Amino acid sequence: MGNDRPFLGILFMVAFALVAPAMDAMAKATPAEIPVAQILAARFGIQSLILLPVAFFLGTWVWPVWRSVMLHLVRAGALLLATALFFAAVRQMPIALAISIFFVAPLMVTLASAIFLKEPVGPRRVFACLVGFAGAIIVVRPSFADLGWVALFPLGTAALFSTYLLLTRSMAQHVHPITLQAQTAIAAALLVTPVLVVMDGSSFVLFDPVWPTGIAIWTLTGVGVIATVSHLFLSFSLRYAPAAVVAPLQYLEILGATLIGYFVFGDFPDVLTWVGISLIVASGLFVLYRERLVQNKI
Repeated sequence: MGNDRPFLGILFMVAFALVAPAMDAMAKATPAEIPVAQILAARFGIQSLILLPVAFFLGTWVWPVWRSVMLHLVRAGALLLATALFFAAVRQMPIALAISIFFVAPLMVTLASAIFLKEPVGPRRVFACLVGFAGAIIVVRPSFADLGWVALFPLGTAALFSTYLLLTRSMAQHVHPITLQAQTAIAAALLVTPVLVVMDGSSFVLFDPVWPTGIAIWTLTGVGVIATVSHLFLSFSLRYAPAAVVAPLQYLEILGATLIGYFVFGDFPDVLTWVGISLIVASGLFVLYRERLVQNKI
C-alpha cells in the first residue's frame, strides 16, 4: 500500500502505548465526588469537539446512513460501558494491574471470532488463549480478595471492548478511522449526557453530576484531550503500518501504566502479579504471531 511507512507506524504505536495510560491516571486522580458518568461525558464530549472539525478539515467526514446509526449506537454503548468499568476500576486499583487484566481482550476477540464469525482458529491459538486467561486469574485473585467485585471490572471492560472491536471490523473498511472515532465519540456522548441531565440532583453517586472545581477541571479536561491524542496516535499507527507489525507494541502500554502508577501513585506490581502479566503478554504475542503466519499463507 502507498501509505505504508512501517517505522512511522511503529513510532505512533509506541507514542500511543506510552500516552494512553495518562488518560487513566487523569480518571484515577479525578476527585471522588465526580461521578464516573461525568468523567465519561468529558472523555467523549471533548473527543467529539476535537475530532469532528478535524474530520471536516481533512475532508474525511461522511454522514452515516440511517441503517448504520443503530450500529454506531451499539458500538458506542459497548465502548461507553467498557470505559465506565475501567474508570471505576482504576479509581480503586493500580493502573498497571487494571490494564494487564484488560489485555485478555485480544484473546477474547480471537475466541469470539471463531465462535461468532466462523474464522479459523487452530488449537495452538486456543491453548494460548487459555494460558492468557490463567494469567488473568493469577492477577485477579489477590485483587479480588482485597477489592471484591471491582477486581473483575477490567475483565468486563475486556469483554465489552472485544464486542466493540468485532463490530468495528466491518465498519472500518468503509470509513476513515478519524471519522469513525468522531462518530463513535458523538454517539457515546449522546448516550451518556441525557442520563446526567435526568439524574441531576438524584444523589445517586454514579450518575449525579457535580459542578467541577479546582483539580477536577484539569483532570476532566485531561481525560478528554489525552484520549483524543492517544487514539489519533493509534489511528495513524494503523494507517502507516500493518496491524500485524504494530499490534505487539501495544503491550508497551503496561510499561507506561507501570511507570505512571509508580511515580504518580506509588503503585508497583508484586512478583505474583508480574507472573500473571507475563502469561497474558506471552499468550497475546503468540496469538498475534500465529495470526500473522496464517495471513501470510493466504
